[in-house]
Amino acid sequence: MAQSLSKVIIHVIFSTKNREPWLDTEIRSSVHAYLATVCRDLEVEAYRVGGTSDHIHIAATLPRTLTQSDLVQKLKTSSTHWLKRQDKKYAGFTWQRGYGIFSISQSQLPALVKYIAEQEEHHRTRTFQDEFRTILKRYEVAYDEKYVWD
Repeated sequence: MAQSLSKVIIHVIFSTKNREPWLDTEIRSSVHAYLATVCRDLEVEAYRVGGTSDHIHIAATLPRTLTQSDLVQKLKTSSTHWLKRQDKKYAGFTWQRGYGIFSISQSQLPALVKYIAEQEEHHRTRTFQDEFRTILKRYEVAYDEKYVWD
């Protein structure tokens, strides 16, 4: 075969440092749009970007030309620089060091897109930490509780 083809769909999750509520309603939709633009520029198809004041979810493809860690690093780095340029009140903004990235099937994509779209409503009664623990269990990821929240 002369061509290299790939379609890997992923669910990416990362939070603000110490889960501080940096992404207020004034800037949140712009951050989501910016992250979608970064995805497009990296040849990543972003199906949905969403989240709340302290974390981000992205449903997207992982292109064959990027590693998972390179994708997240580029998303975090460029969005940090962009956000700090928006207003001096974001000067101290930073993302948490770690992230979660999970593969999903094409058949799971509509449910994930809906889940991301409903983040605001979902987090009226549930913390990010509780949500992330549930996601780790759903994807059957073993983890050490003391390291997940650093």
